[in-house]
Amino acid sequence: MTCSLPCRGIARENGAYYAVIMRSISVKLPDELLAQLGREAKARRVTKSWLVRESIEKGLHEPPLAGAASCYDLARDLAGTVKGLPKDLADNPKYMEGFGQ
Repeated sequence: MTCSLPCRGIARENGAYYAVIMRSISVKLPDELLAQLGREAKARRVTKSWLVRESIEKGLHEPPLAGAASCYDLARDLAGTVKGLPKDLADNPKYMEGFGQ
């Protein structure tokens, strides 16, 4: 494996050595997701870090699923169906007075 950054040391991953500098980050996960990550890493005999890196790479490089609908796509037939509301309801501050109290 070649380095795109200056290689200063050798790191170890799954018993193999590679010459890439890895940076650390912290990620907060709910208990159930962390448990799933642990189970999957154990089943595949890889580290949790390796599995997270693989998942992030896939998520960043795979195109969105064809036919995946946005929230707007799902509700656009409802837009404008409520009659009698002011036309500037979404951006006129006077309609927000007392909201949330």
